[in-house]
Amino acid sequence: MAPKSTPAKPGTLRPANKRGVARLAAVQALYQMDVARSGILEITAEYEQFRLGKEVDGAQYREADPQWFRAILAGVVENQKTVDPVIRQALTDDWPLSRLDSTLRAILRAGVFELMRREDVPVPVVVSEYVDIAKAFYDQDEPKLVNAVLDRVAKRLRGEGKGKEPAA
Repeated sequence: MAPKSTPAKPGTLRPANKRGVARLAAVQALYQMDVARSGILEITAEYEQFRLGKEVDGAQYREADPQWFRAILAGVVENQKTVDPVIRQALTDDWPLSRLDSTLRAILRAGVFELMRREDVPVPVVVSEYVDIAKAFYDQDEPKLVNAVLDRVAKRLRGEGKGKEPAA
């Protein structure tokens, strides 16, 4: 599962945000775990040994924060029984979690996990990072769905949306 966009010309990329790269890698790993039914230890080892900051099939993966990658991956797996109901509540009744494709589920699980368990990360950062990840994979309404779901979850859990400053 690779992002839909083609690589930019050398020298045109922004400096890598190592946490952002770790988030993207965690979403890809969660997708791979879901589709291939792989275990967390196997996937973590594969990504750390062969993907994060490495060249794969002629494409250079950016440097990622390995601790952040592991924290998101382990956090989603360990907390999935509490994360999924929060996502279900934020979706409309006609869009159950099971109806979403694996990539979208991985994005939402990672984003909701961060909103639930990483209060040190501001809501606007979480929302914008995962919306950007959704934009890397989708051209249609999926990034808007990610934005809406994460914003609803943030308002419910933290009392704030992406457009508001954190409460003092």
